[in-house]
Amino acid sequence: MITKSFVVKNQYGLHARPARMIVEEASKFRSAIYISKDGEEINAKSIMGILTLEARKNSELILRIEGEDEEEAMQALTEVMEKISLLEEQF
Repeated sequence: MITKSFVVKNQYGLHARPARMIVEEASKFRSAIYISKDGEEINAKSIMGILTLEARKNSELILRIEGEDEEEAMQALTEVMEKISLLEEQF
């Protein structure tokens, strides 16, 4: 099991489009992938789950991955998290 924390940097928070990007990437892996915020943990392969976190700017998220391809999944999702921040700064 590996974990990593992220801070939501964009001003609109984790809304539908970045949530979809996370779900699409997470769904490529066999590992169990979870995101938590303020003690609430959801399945990162569920867009509704991600949206229920209501992650706003400066929210801290913890990504927890457990499974046979956890290292690859963490690397891919880290890139998605960075891409989301870069994309949102353009709006």
